[in-house]
Amino acid sequence: MLYLKLAWRNIWRNRKRTWITASSIGFAVFFASFMQSMQLGSYQRMIDNSVRFYTGHLAIHQSDYWEEKILDNGFAHKSLMDLDIDQTKLDVGAPRLTSFALASFKDKTKGVLINGVDPALEADLTYLDNKIKSGTYMTGKGVLIGGGLSEYLKVGVGDTIVFISQGYHGVNAAGKYLVEGLLSFPVPELEQSAVYLPLPLAQDFFGAEEIITSYSMLVKDPKEINQLQVNLDEMTQGSELSIMNWEEMMPELIQGIELDYYGGLIMIYILYVVIGFGIFGTFLMMTKERTYEFGILVSIGMKKRQIQYMVALEILALAFFGVMLGLAASFPLTVYFFNNPIEFTGEAAKAYESFGYEPIIPFSLDPVVFYSQGIAILLISAFLGIYPMLAIKQLKIIKALKE
Repeated sequence: MLYLKLAWRNIWRNRKRTWITASSIGFAVFFASFMQSMQLGSYQRMIDNSVRFYTGHLAIHQSDYWEEKILDNGFAHKSLMDLDIDQTKLDVGAPRLTSFALASFKDKTKGVLINGVDPALEADLTYLDNKIKSGTYMTGKGVLIGGGLSEYLKVGVGDTIVFISQGYHGVNAAGKYLVEGLLSFPVPELEQSAVYLPLPLAQDFFGAEEIITSYSMLVKDPKEINQLQVNLDEMTQGSELSIMNWEEMMPELIQGIELDYYGGLIMIYILYVVIGFGIFGTFLMMTKERTYEFGILVSIGMKKRQIQYMVALEILALAFFGVMLGLAASFPLTVYFFNNPIEFTGEAAKAYESFGYEPIIPFSLDPVVFYSQGIAILLISAFLGIYPMLAIKQLKIIKALKE
């Protein structure tokens, strides 16, 4: 306790130096926490959007479907009845019939992705009912289309749109449907090409009665994904069905996130190096300024290891103070942006959408964002503290008293 009191008093003997060092450490923690929160928030948003709208955490397919996504590789919806899926671990599970078609209205034509869905289950899975920007949700007689697609085709609610495609086992698929509603998606790709039909209408259109291409599931606890997949794999052995998790279905998303994450880490490491030099400069100055003091302490009987212990406490206290300063500044701001994500509008939003990104910057409150920065700075300070420890160990009393 005595050493801690001495260390704390020594820190504040030179207030200006202490505040400069603590502020530099605090800035590093603040900037690194803020940037990493923005990174992880963006990744979580990308994963959540992709999982909800495309694959689910887990998906059941016919064995050849993921290699060749055609209707002929669909499977009978009723075959799911043979699987004892643990519903207690699922948030929601929804069947889908997905294929491509040409959509036409007057003199405009565009390729679209038709999704046959169960309206109630899809609302739970993708919150599709909350994406309606005009019109009504599916009543069972019409279609919903993305807002970008409606602008391209110049089609609105109440108009009739025509679809042409190839159906199940090569049959011709053609039909016209009333546009019941327009959708606004956070994913630009869906905004430009998504079409949703009630599952029975989609099955009738493609001539695929009782056929689905996938059964997508969201898991309540993502930690349960692997175990649930293992259980389902055991149930489907010897059948035409296969189970895939979202990482297997979207490896390019994982690779893109990892590449961006490591790029962000390089920026943080550069920041740590810069701050490290600042911290080292402080320790160097502190050691040189106090050489005479250390010499006096040794000459009156204080052991070098006791001085080292006191200085080590000073270093850790200074680093801890700086870390707390940075966290105190970053946490409230991160909480604010977590609840109020940065949204781009105008040309900036169009620029983001042109690259296939949602024009929004979300933030994360994952604890790792904060404690990882604190630990990193403390470790850097501890490493740089080796110099004062060596300087004290090699201290020559006569030389120190002449300083």
